[in-house]
Amino acid sequence: MGTTAGGAGGALRLPGLHGYAAEFSPYWPGRVACAAAQYYGMAGCGTLAVLEQNEGGIVLLRSFDWNDGLFDVTWSENNEHVLITCSGDGSLQIWDAAKTKGPLQVYKEHTLEAYSVDWSQTRGEQLVVSGSWDQTAKLWDPAVGKSLCTFKGHEGVIYSTIWSPHIPGCFASASGDQTLRIWDVKAPGVKLVIPAHQAEILSCDWCKYDENLLVTGAVDCSLKGWDLRNIRQPVFVLLGHTYAIRRVKFSPFHATLLASCSYDFTVRFWDFSKPSPLLETVEHHTEFTCGLDLSLHNRGQV
Repeated sequence: MGTTAGGAGGALRLPGLHGYAAEFSPYWPGRVACAAAQYYGMAGCGTLAVLEQNEGGIVLLRSFDWNDGLFDVTWSENNEHVLITCSGDGSLQIWDAAKTKGPLQVYKEHTLEAYSVDWSQTRGEQLVVSGSWDQTAKLWDPAVGKSLCTFKGHEGVIYSTIWSPHIPGCFASASGDQTLRIWDVKAPGVKLVIPAHQAEILSCDWCKYDENLLVTGAVDCSLKGWDLRNIRQPVFVLLGHTYAIRRVKFSPFHATLLASCSYDFTVRFWDFSKPSPLLETVEHHTEFTCGLDLSLHNRGQV
């Protein structure tokens, strides 16, 4: 992990583990959850690490082990200590970072790797969406012991499921079938299918300032912006990565700023409103860069 302008940088090694996702706490400035796996997620166990940045650097506050690789993590939006991870055995795990043991609950419904998990962003609902290599997305209420609904339609692995920060009950999914899809939890079928790339799509995110704008990142090394009101052409295409884009996130502070990370070991920052959109390329990592998040509390902290 590193930082852009502003704030002290820091690095922490987790020997034998490869990081798959990093997510800032919505409650605690400088607190980050990291989902990790042994052996590049192909075998072995997983670890959820809760990290905190202080004056001295990054410290490990808490870690929890699971018997399969952990591929994604999301913080609860209604309890500052609760997190959900998803793993290679198809299960979701609920953890309480205030306790030393865990998990509190395990949901085992997906039949293949669970690769994505996200907690809803809109007020008044506490819903979790997961995406799996079994080609389904599932809707969960953490207070209920089983899924509320299963979303079918993708014809490939689902790599990413992300809630809209604006529209209640609406989420996007990105898949190996080369499509971005928009779903409404109150309706059974898919709302919108966008043939976004001619390659597997590994990541997507919603703009925090425009409810109709999403970005996708794919194996073709490109990022594309999509306006849901007109999906025939992307609103922007960002080129520069030299290997597959693993994760992309819009800035919480700037409407046109986004960050991406890639199997090319780099993190890149973009402003799609500028004629030369690539702002910065950060080469801090020496391996595949899989996880990325932008702080809600500290502007410029990544």
